[in-house]
Amino acid sequence: MWLLPSVVWALLSSILGSELSFQESSLLRSLGLSTRPSPKSFKPVPHVLWRIFQERRRLLSADEEPVDNCRVEEFSVPGNIIRVFSDQGPFLPKEQPQGWLCLRKLLLFNLSVLDERERLTMAQLELKFHQNSYQPSSQGEVFELRLYQSARGSPQGPPQPGQELLVGQSLAQLHKSLVLDVSAAARKGWRSSRTLGWLLEISGATRGGCSGIDSFLDTSLLVVSLGGQCQAPRSSRRSRRSSGHSQVMPSNLCKPRRLFISFSDVGWEKWIIAPQGYLANYCRGECPFPLSAEINSTNHAVLQTMVHSQDPRGTPQPCCVPVRLSPISILYYDNSDNVVLRHYEDMVVDECGCR
Repeated sequence: MWLLPSVVWALLSSILGSELSFQESSLLRSLGLSTRPSPKSFKPVPHVLWRIFQERRRLLSADEEPVDNCRVEEFSVPGNIIRVFSDQGPFLPKEQPQGWLCLRKLLLFNLSVLDERERLTMAQLELKFHQNSYQPSSQGEVFELRLYQSARGSPQGPPQPGQELLVGQSLAQLHKSLVLDVSAAARKGWRSSRTLGWLLEISGATRGGCSGIDSFLDTSLLVVSLGGQCQAPRSSRRSRRSSGHSQVMPSNLCKPRRLFISFSDVGWEKWIIAPQGYLANYCRGECPFPLSAEINSTNHAVLQTMVHSQDPRGTPQPCCVPVRLSPISILYYDNSDNVVLRHYEDMVVDECGCR
């Protein structure tokens, strides 16, 4: 008989584990993830993502002005998701009948992680080199940079030079980082194939003009998109909180309670870059009759408490629930090891009320 409790506990643990797994999967899907990410390589966080992340944290903590969760002020475009994709394309042979081709490369970016309901609002292509700048070997010589739509956006074979020229620039010198606006091409390519295939060529007038370009590092694509239940900016959290805390309420009444969630406690610390945790809070407390002005309540809740006072067994009290929530920003690695900055709605309980 002593085995029975062990068997029951094993079955119960299995059921609870399945329920937790289902809840986690549901939450991950709401965050735009298919499964819990397991990064194979921890890529460095792009400086621009760190800067945007820190600025949003500062604005949210300042409690002064409403923060637009549906706009990236850094680029002045709509969006609540910023992803950085690494180039997966190979270098190609440098044949060219005229001039001197310094670099020829197929650029491949897999954008299948974007949900079909997302709206791609901006795309920036960044080319990185070792040195701060490369100047032409002879005075008056310039570099020619061309970006074509690839005839074949596939790694099975090198594409022919595309018929459509996406970007064409003449540069007096190559800086350590070149940023190109490819928003229109990215929107068109993503909708048609989910994988972007572009052909990059950099050439000079003479062979000497290519000196230093061999130190080409890598290429990345920064994509801003608008997805999820993005909401317009709300009133200042300071003003709405001050009204709720102007008077001291008894501890048993409905109000926010402190709850800090550490991502390590739920096993998410390996793929979430920042923050390590956040103050989520929760609602708890009674909604007694009569409901005072300090308790945020609806007309329905007022009537329900009146009925409950007359018939406590037949009618329950209203529930203490969140009535005002705010977002947080999270830096993380997605299922393809890309670095993502996303603003998630309804993550922090700011106010509670009786409903």
